[in-house]
Amino acid sequence: MSISRRVFVKSGGLALFSVGLDPLFLARAVFTSYKPLPPHAGRPVLVCLFQRGAVDGLNMIVPHGDSLYYSERPRIAVPATDVMDLDGYFGLHPRLAALKPLWDSKTLAIVHAIGSPNATRSHFDAQDYMESGTPGVKAPQPAARDRLTRAFEELYAGSSTGLLSSSSQEAFEAVQTLQRVDPTQYQPAAGADYPRGRLGKAMLEIAQLIKADVGLQVAFADVTGWDTHVNQGGGDGQLATRLAELGQALAAFSRDLGERMRDVVVLTMSEFGRTVRENGNAGTDHGHATAMLVLGGPVRGGRMLGRWPGLDPAQRFEGRDLAVTTDFRDLFAELLARHMGATGLDAIFPGFMPDPARFPGAISA
Repeated sequence: MSISRRVFVKSGGLALFSVGLDPLFLARAVFTSYKPLPPHAGRPVLVCLFQRGAVDGLNMIVPHGDSLYYSERPRIAVPATDVMDLDGYFGLHPRLAALKPLWDSKTLAIVHAIGSPNATRSHFDAQDYMESGTPGVKAPQPAARDRLTRAFEELYAGSSTGLLSSSSQEAFEAVQTLQRVDPTQYQPAAGADYPRGRLGKAMLEIAQLIKADVGLQVAFADVTGWDTHVNQGGGDGQLATRLAELGQALAAFSRDLGERMRDVVVLTMSEFGRTVRENGNAGTDHGHATAMLVLGGPVRGGRMLGRWPGLDPAQRFEGRDLAVTTDFRDLFAELLARHMGATGLDAIFPGFMPDPARFPGAISA
C-alpha cells in the first residue's frame, strides 16, 4: 500500500517524518526547538500515533475493578477473566497482550481520563483542536500564526514532494537519504515481526530511519478505524482487531530498536473517547475522555497516570461520558519539554501555558 509521507529537514537533519498530515503543534516544536546533534549522541526521538476516529479508552484500558463498567456494557464489556490485569483495577484488553512485558519492565505508562477541555463531539473539530493544540480555536492566534504557522504555510506551498526544508541543498540531501533508506530491503532486529498493513509498515519505516542516524527528531503516523458505533465487540470483534494490530506494531517497534529505545518515546493519542454506556447497536457513541499510552526508555512506566474520576453517573461529563481530568496539552508539553528539551511551550500551544505542576509524570527526571 502506498503511504503519503512528509519530511521537514532542518540543520542537515531529518527533523520531522510524517506518514499522513502531522499535527501543527509538532511542527511548531520542531521549528522552534530542533537541536542538531551528531550521530550516536543519544538524540531524543518522539513518535506520535494518532488513533483517528476516537478510540474507546474504556475497552482499550479496562476498569475491570468497577462493576458499573459491566452493568453499562452488557454486550461489549471485556470479560474480567480475559483482561490482562495491571494493578488490580485496570487491565489491558487481551489483544494488547504484546504490551504487557513493556508494562512489567516499567517502560509503558498509561494516562486515563485524558482529553480535550472542549466539549465537541465532532471528529473533524476535535482532531483539528488536538492537532493545533488549541481546543475550541479553529485557527492559531495571530501572533503565533505570524511567527510559526505562516513560515510552515510558505514552505508547504512551495513543496509538491512533501519535502520541506529551508534550502534546496537540504531538500536534495533529504531526497538522497530517503532513496538510500529502502524499507523493502530492511530486516528488523531481534526477530521483531511487524503486522502487515499501513501501521506496521509505518512503524517499520520509522524504526529504520532512527537506526540510520539521519537526524530524526519527531515522527508521526495516523492509525484509522476507531469509530465503533456498531458491533464494537468486547474481547473479540472489530475493536479487538484494531487493538491487536496496534499492540503488535508497538511491541515489534520496541523489540526492533532494542537499546535504542532508551532515547525514544512513543505516544498514542485520540481526539476523544466514547460513551460509558453501550448504544442500541452494540457499539459506543462519541464521548469525552479516553486513554493514551506512553512507552519508551525515558518513561516512568508500570504506572497508571492522571486522576481517575470514576464511572458513577454523578461523576460523568454531562452525565454520560468519562470526564477529562488531564488536559492533553499537559501530557504533550511534558513529553516535548522533559524528553525533547523543547522551550517556548506557549508558542507551541498558543493561548495556553503548560505548568510542570500539572504534568502527569510520564517522563523520568
